[in-house]
Amino acid sequence: MANILVVDDEDTVRNNLFELFAIQHTCHMAATAEQAIAYLSVEQYDVVVTDYQMPGLSGLDLLQHVQETQKETPVILISGLATKERAQQLIEMGAFDYVVKPFTLSEIEDVVNKALAHREELVKSEKEASPGS
Repeated sequence: MANILVVDDEDTVRNNLFELFAIQHTCHMAATAEQAIAYLSVEQYDVVVTDYQMPGLSGLDLLQHVQETQKETPVILISGLATKERAQQLIEMGAFDYVVKPFTLSEIEDVVNKALAHREELVKSEKEASPGS
């Protein structure tokens, strides 16, 4: 069972994603990046799914925080404002993927499952590379 953090200032999106992922995983919700950072300070997450544009800190700010504190945790950004160029920029900046709103639940579930598999491989590789494992 994975530990997933869903961050979105829109209640409907946040609640729908929570309901989708909470069936099979431990899932926490945050309405702001600031709230998400508070969760990240006490909890390790396997995947973070965050809106790109929010009041206060953005999803990009949250991505940078996760890269500094939980570098093996994939971050998936979601937004209604998207271009292929912007998506590529965000992936180059370290995002695992970028999903455009509106999206289907199966689409976001597929991306999260890919991110979970990616994280599992990273963790496995790190364990194999570290001495004494």
